[in-house]
Amino acid sequence: MLIDEIVLWALAAGMAVSTAVLVKWAATARSPLRQGTVVFLLLMMAGMLGGALVYFLHPGTDGAVSGLWIASALMSASVVVVFLAFLEETRRAAQAPGAVAPVLPRLGFVAAVVALVLANELLMGWTFDLASGALAVGTSIGVLAQVVVSPWFVFTMAAEMVLTAVFLRDRLPRPVFVVLVSQSALMFLSPPVLESSTWQAGTIYASSVAMIVLFVYLMEFLYRHRSISPGFATYLVRLLPIYGLMMGGIVLWQLYGSVEVFALSVALEMVVFFEAVVRTEKFRGAEGFSWQLQPFWTFRLLLWIFVSELFMGAMLAAQLDPAGYVANLTLLPLAGNARVVLGDAIANGFYFFADTTATTWFLVMMGVEMGALVVFKMQESRGRELRIRLAMMMVCYGAFAVFYPSLYYGLLFPSAPGAASSTTVPVLGWSMGIGSAPLAVGVFGVLLATYVVLGIVSILFGRRAICSVFCTAALMFQGTTIDAMKSFNRSSPVARQYLSSRFSAAYSVTTVLVLVSLTGTSIASYLDSLGTLNVTVGGVDPSVFFFVLSFSVLWYVLFVTIPYAGNYNCVTMGWCYTGQISAAFSRIGFFRLRVKDREVCRRCTTLDCAKACPVGLVDMPGHFRQKGEFRSAKCCGVGGCAEACPYGNLYLSDVRHWIRRLTNRSGSPPVGARLPMAGVPHSQPSPSTATNRAATGSPSRNR
Repeated sequence: MLIDEIVLWALAAGMAVSTAVLVKWAATARSPLRQGTVVFLLLMMAGMLGGALVYFLHPGTDGAVSGLWIASALMSASVVVVFLAFLEETRRAAQAPGAVAPVLPRLGFVAAVVALVLANELLMGWTFDLASGALAVGTSIGVLAQVVVSPWFVFTMAAEMVLTAVFLRDRLPRPVFVVLVSQSALMFLSPPVLESSTWQAGTIYASSVAMIVLFVYLMEFLYRHRSISPGFATYLVRLLPIYGLMMGGIVLWQLYGSVEVFALSVALEMVVFFEAVVRTEKFRGAEGFSWQLQPFWTFRLLLWIFVSELFMGAMLAAQLDPAGYVANLTLLPLAGNARVVLGDAIANGFYFFADTTATTWFLVMMGVEMGALVVFKMQESRGRELRIRLAMMMVCYGAFAVFYPSLYYGLLFPSAPGAASSTTVPVLGWSMGIGSAPLAVGVFGVLLATYVVLGIVSILFGRRAICSVFCTAALMFQGTTIDAMKSFNRSSPVARQYLSSRFSAAYSVTTVLVLVSLTGTSIASYLDSLGTLNVTVGGVDPSVFFFVLSFSVLWYVLFVTIPYAGNYNCVTMGWCYTGQISAAFSRIGFFRLRVKDREVCRRCTTLDCAKACPVGLVDMPGHFRQKGEFRSAKCCGVGGCAEACPYGNLYLSDVRHWIRRLTNRSGSPPVGARLPMAGVPHSQPSPSTATNRAATGSPSRNR
């Protein structure tokens, strides 16, 4: 048996090398005869494998004869292909004596190569599965799916993919080569391939890491290259939906043992991969695709990356916490009339979405991925205060998204009531309002601990303390690539409605609806806990449902719609009730943006501060010119404006600077010092300007 396995694997390795070489020939073939030769060889291979498969499906004389007839028929067809290619070559040479123009791969040739590679791989996997006794004889869809997820198919295909990429590396731009090699690695790390629990667990973790690394690489590449080749842009939006399907297929395999969806994703990935490598010339065109001017393309990119992350989070949760995740994932049966089925399907999708985005492992994965982009931003940031704030933001994400809700709570309250009894214990959490959770001993104590602290930090440091440090959403928005999407705030027709510091009608309506909903669900939840009412939403406490709807569903929906809703849309649109409460406190606080010299702003023509604002406060330059400061409830204190100012003239002022003014400590440049203004000599400030600047106690740049 061992010898048989060795022989089969040797044959599989030989086929992987042969196929990779043939695909390379297909990618470089520039004449009808060469292209026909590639199809001829692939058909020959299909004939041999097809004949062998027929024999294993029907052992005996009849099977052998049928196999020979099938092999002969395919081989005969391959000869016809070469003959026709030869005739076409002769015709072209007769029409154009001398140099004959090269023939780029046409759609029919590409489709033939891709189909034959896929067919050969399927025939080989099926044949070897039967020969090794790993698969019973059969021809159903389930059998075909088992063939596709078998080691003979997956491992051989992964080898073919990486070899093809290596053979063609000189014809591929570096980012394309990286993506293709990553595809082969992810193909190899397929959990359903082997029955070993060690393999399955190890590949779930390894494939998750590989997927995160790939997404971070793509995001950072887009940040560094605002213009890419159209071929690469098209390839990405074809590949990423397949990865979403693949991650969803793994989840279905974990929950129900079904491999059909995963097998379909593997086959589709093969098609996309080999179609790309046969037509490598499409990646070498001019980099004329500016993704910041393509909202639909960017939306699809974000959407399919998120879909992959959603299912990847479910995959990790099902592996690492089956008792907590799978046991609580109660889905309604899809039975009854069409209306009932549709309603249950929507409910299932909603709660699967909400339950998954609330898991520790999804939040860890998102934190690692988006945190990497924040690290890249820290490396290129010049301001010390900005780097410190970004570091604090990452620490707060780890604390409030991972440690406290998942680890600390379980350690501190090992015998706390579970979700089933949580609706009987009132709580007012800083994100949920008055609601239900198994921590609080009384509403008013938690009210004091929550909103008093929220109000104090907002008064002292502005809304930035919540929206740019404590809130877990800050990590998602402030990495390099996502931050660069703030350009959509000015280009999207929807996002443009929320530009400037003014409160538009849409903003006001959203804010009122959100705060009324918060108040209503909080009161209903509190009365539920007293036994006065018995109101739930789908069996869930009203305020808990409102929190889940807002931050486990709606937030992610608006995140992937950044190209239309704009960046930091939880702030710009006013739908985050915690941010609105913080904004109300910050209006009476110390935080504002200040400039060191109004004259510099008056002569500035770049308006870089407004362009760098992630919430689209495009009217700030006018305030700087007139008042020397800017204050807005929408300002979340990211600090990008101060970082972007080419003259070092802008800084963020809060309670620290107020204390410096009281103690006569000034960190601002001395009056009359030259601020670097390109092409414009610095004038001496007027007495009023000098007095105002000395009073502000402005610090060095971006401190």
